[in-house]
Amino acid sequence: MGDWDFAFGHVMSRRILLREYMRRAALWAEVYSAESEWPFFDVTQYVDPDFHLPPQFAAKLEEFLRHVPSGAVRRTCAGAVRMAELQTHYPDAVPDLPDLYEPLVLFYERGGEFVRDNAGFLDLTGVLFRPGTLRGHLGAPSLSTLSDTVLDAVDAEGRISYYTTADGQGPLLRRRELRDEQRDELFSWDLQWEPTDRIPGFKEEAKDAGLVELDEIAAANLIGVILSNTSR
Repeated sequence: MGDWDFAFGHVMSRRILLREYMRRAALWAEVYSAESEWPFFDVTQYVDPDFHLPPQFAAKLEEFLRHVPSGAVRRTCAGAVRMAELQTHYPDAVPDLPDLYEPLVLFYERGGEFVRDNAGFLDLTGVLFRPGTLRGHLGAPSLSTLSDTVLDAVDAEGRISYYTTADGQGPLLRRRELRDEQRDELFSWDLQWEPTDRIPGFKEEAKDAGLVELDEIAAANLIGVILSNTSR
């Protein structure tokens, strides 16, 4: 926490990681009737109310959490540790659901905590995030891969719009609007962003050129597909 430049440099990946956490948290909260605790909660108390960390482990966790100011961050850090320990010793107790805390742990690793503002938004350092509702996240598309390559590929400065062909098979294009310039780029099979002239000058012309606009989750998933194809 406190390295603002590092957090700002990862703001795009942190936003999609938080969206994925919200989706997974909605699934877990629905299964355990913990809707009132959503989104930032320690789910182990619902999975196994009698579970406790070994005393020495619990003491180390408590010492760490003393340095974490946010209650929501403390609860989820504790939940991540407790769930990992529960799964290690009692794997049959954990339901067949996507790992709840994985995207949030990555979120913390890529820039620390978040802060709630008075308007109900979460400040991710560089962008505001509206939590929305549990029901809204239940129907949200999933983030198919949490690999560093995908997460690094979505991190960039500027206001970003993503495009691909109407059949969804790529290539993945993006337009970055910076303060003094505009950059059009293509995600190559070398897993790098390269300059391109394939995006029309105006957004309204993209459809006529056979392009569709993607949200950031769909763009990240397409990067994951490209990554998978190049690794075969």
